[in-house]
Amino acid sequence: MTAAIKDAARRQLAEEGAAKLSLRAVARELGMVSSALYRYFPSRDDLLTALIIDAYDSLGEAAEAAHAAAPAADPVRRWTAVCEAVRAWALGHPHEYALIYGSPVPGYSAPQTTVPAAARVGLLLIGIVRDAHDSSGLTELPLPAELRPEAERLAADLAPDLPPRRRRPWSRPGPNCSGWSASSCSGSSTAWSRTARPSSATRRHDSPRAWA
Repeated sequence: MTAAIKDAARRQLAEEGAAKLSLRAVARELGMVSSALYRYFPSRDDLLTALIIDAYDSLGEAAEAAHAAAPAADPVRRWTAVCEAVRAWALGHPHEYALIYGSPVPGYSAPQTTVPAAARVGLLLIGIVRDAHDSSGLTELPLPAELRPEAERLAADLAPDLPPRRRRPWSRPGPNCSGWSASSCSGSSTAWSRTARPSSATRRHDSPRAWA
């Protein structure tokens, strides 16, 4: 029943958008009284949180599968594989992508339980940059002043072994996640070529939002 409720909620996301998600409308579509649905999801926010976690997990699985299939010794191709997987997932799941990277949902504040799922792509990118850093295969460019405070905060919290200017790719969180890690490749995959560019790189990869 939980899966059926979430499927109905995703259809409502596609038709109405996250801001108009309604437990009563979901219950009506399933032929349930709303009080029965509340036993599974006590509030709209609980249902939204479940949908957000599912979306991040689906995105993370796609990115991790692409990363695993890329040559382990080539950070550029690993980075590219992850970002292209994010793009493909975004194109295939536009409404879920809008849920996690689009406009904030009015009245919704994501709980900490969203962070582990949202962290999956970000941690993957951190690992790639760390490997490239360790192999001395990066050409560094200056870190813009407006990104330095966030990069330095992330330096202390997430990757103290990396210089702050190499954390820029994941320095911008998405609106519907409680934490840093929602950014992943969304709107920031160009940071590889701009601030942590492998010396052999020749391609520039735009964000999934631009590709779509």
